Amino acid sequence: MQQILVFLLVIIAIGIIVLVLLQQGKGADIGASFGGGSSNTVFGSQGSGSFLMKLTLGLAVLFFIICIVLARMAVTQNKAAQSVNLPTSTSQTAPAKQSSGTVPVPAKSSSTSTNDSSVPAVPKN
Repeated sequence: MQQILVFLLVIIAIGIIVLVLLQQGKGADIGASFGGGSSNTVFGSQGSGSFLMKLTLGLAVLFFIICIVLARMAVTQNKAAQSVNLPTSTSQTAPAKQSSGTVPVPAKSSSTSTNDSSVPAVPKN
């Protein structure tokens, strides 16, 4: 579910960017009102202001709703992980202790003739 919402969030963000870049600036409206040739536009003589602005507003509302839903889902998952004592992304565990590379030597037995351990004895040179 989160992956679908994140995918939709990215698509909506790209759509908002495209819509903002398509819109005319405030200064372009003044020039168009004095016969700047805006009657040849695709959206009519009034320009594309109202249609693109409503579409941008709708996408912005969807963007914020999805952001809020994703935030709520993250909080719920974090609380569930803490109640089960699972490690979360914010809690860090201590790394395991590293051995110093030395092998413990077993204590010598009192009888040297018999070797009771399963490890063979190392011959001395």
